[in-house]
Amino acid sequence: MNLSEIGPAPGSRKNPKRKGRGPGSGNGKTAGRGSKGQKSRHGYSSRRGFEGGQMPLVRRVPKRGFTNLFRKEFVPVNLDRLTEFGPNAEVTPELLVQRGIVKKMLDGIKILGRGNLDRPLHISAHRFSEEAVKKIEAAGGKAELVQARGQTRQRRAPAEEKR
Repeated sequence: MNLSEIGPAPGSRKNPKRKGRGPGSGNGKTAGRGSKGQKSRHGYSSRRGFEGGQMPLVRRVPKRGFTNLFRKEFVPVNLDRLTEFGPNAEVTPELLVQRGIVKKMLDGIKILGRGNLDRPLHISAHRFSEEAVKKIEAAGGKAELVQARGQTRQRRAPAEEKR
């Protein structure tokens, strides 16, 4: 047996229905489109979401919410991912990216409390969950907040009152 002698599995290849090729095909003359009217013409296609004149679902369902343009996206890192660091190690966001624990930093890193910490670590991150802080401090470590990118701007001093 050669590769050139192998054919497709029986029933895997089906001939397409040839429309508009005579009455014997079962799809002759009008090619399954019915008689006359816009829908029978070449090039017709209804617009996306059109339901035949009935109020479309997109318009029946109420609008909800909005998109916050200033949303910050923090990458979650659980405590059980930090077990690869030795005791008293200093864990920074840059080190997490370097070690491959975090692929991309986005707007910052948030440490979450899943898992247990059995060694003291000095962890710097942009956000911490309450549970994570409790577990870090219970293990003898320290949780230090770092300012996220774009948070360094100082508020302007209030303008002096006009006389």
